Amino acid sequence: MAGSGKSTFSRALAVKFDLPLIHLDLQFWKAGWTEPSEAEWREKQRGLLAGDAWIADGNYTETLDLRLERADTVVVLATPWWRCAGRALLRGLRMPDQLPEGCEYSAWQRLRDEWRLIPAIWRTRRSDLEAELAIIAQHGQHASRHVLMSKRAIKEFLNGKGHGHGSK
Repeated sequence: MAGSGKSTFSRALAVKFDLPLIHLDLQFWKAGWTEPSEAEWREKQRGLLAGDAWIADGNYTETLDLRLERADTVVVLATPWWRCAGRALLRGLRMPDQLPEGCEYSAWQRLRDEWRLIPAIWRTRRSDLEAELAIIAQHGQHASRHVLMSKRAIKEFLNGKGHGHGSK
């Protein structure tokens, strides 16, 4: 879900395991916030995922199968919807560290886009998770799977315990 803490979590994992981090949002958008075709996006991801080891940060449910084919571990952050909404609210007040190449983003646009996520987070709080888990069950049977549902579970996973409360 938007605001679940994916980017913060993936940065921590990348540092901990000294692995390259692929920010899917930075890779997805073409100049001027133009979306690639599905074929272009799938091909680009195949190239990005060609390395032996990596951490991919992002959603993109429609191409999750590509990442699952090569993943040995899958982590889903099932953060409570109200925490995600709160993070989106706060995130709207600050500009991102990086933007996709050739894309401009004013403070007003950022605020508007992040705050528009809040009703979407509420509406899809169950369905998005269920859809992702179904895709993972279908394409990621070979991978170790973890569903982290709390700040505590995330912290335990990062500290190497990996099977604390809220992980599966």
